[in-house]
Amino acid sequence: MLTKKMTIKIPTGLEARPVALLVQVASQYESSIYIECEDKKVNAKSIMGMMSLGLAAGEEVTVSANGEDEAAAIENIETYLSSKE
Repeated sequence: MLTKKMTIKIPTGLEARPVALLVQVASQYESSIYIECEDKKVNAKSIMGMMSLGLAAGEEVTVSANGEDEAAAIENIETYLSSKE
């Protein structure tokens, strides 16, 4: 299992469209992927779960992945969250 702290750099934060794209990125992987913010932990492959976090630009989250492709999953999610869209 890999875990990494990341800062959301998407200017609009994670509103509907960026959340949908993040779920698409996460869904490419077999690994279980979770995103934590404060005391909430949600499945990164769940649009409703991700929307419930209401993440804004500049917030720090912890991404964890567990499975055969966990390293690639973490790397691509970090790349996406760091994008300036």
